[in-house]
Amino acid sequence: MESRLKILGHPVHPMLVMFPFALLVTAVLFDVIDTVGGPDFLGEVAYWNLTVGLIGGLLAAAAGTFDLLAIPSGTRAKRVALIHAVANVAVILLFAAVWVVRLNADSRGAGGALIAIEVVALGILGVSGWLGGELVDRLGVGVDREANLDAPSSLRPAAASQRMGDAR
Repeated sequence: MESRLKILGHPVHPMLVMFPFALLVTAVLFDVIDTVGGPDFLGEVAYWNLTVGLIGGLLAAAAGTFDLLAIPSGTRAKRVALIHAVANVAVILLFAAVWVVRLNADSRGAGGALIAIEVVALGILGVSGWLGGELVDRLGVGVDREANLDAPSSLRPAAASQRMGDAR
């Protein structure tokens, strides 16, 4: 199933996800460093990474919605895509909550409770990122006209050995 939203023949959603992913991870790293005594400016930089990461996440979500709506119902790809989408909405909501708390604060630094929320959001983002990879690399969603939308999980031993056999 090829993506309906493309630029110069390439699916837009996979191109957009790397920016918010990287910015949100970097924001959390900067917040942790700032909290344990790093340079004071890192809290401010983390806040702006968070801001741009949220904007990028919303753009990636909009592009991903085009692909999600095109996946046929009743397929494994649709189930994985729905979990991926729900997880990403949770990530956006958690990071947005952190952003709102920091918006008008005297200091843009995060501190313990906000960092805990960010770490939970990163855990969900990691799972969702893996699911996105499963959609593209295993199920061919958005990139392969002849995709097998019911291919088994890449975590299944038979699927792994089948890939190994295909590579030989």
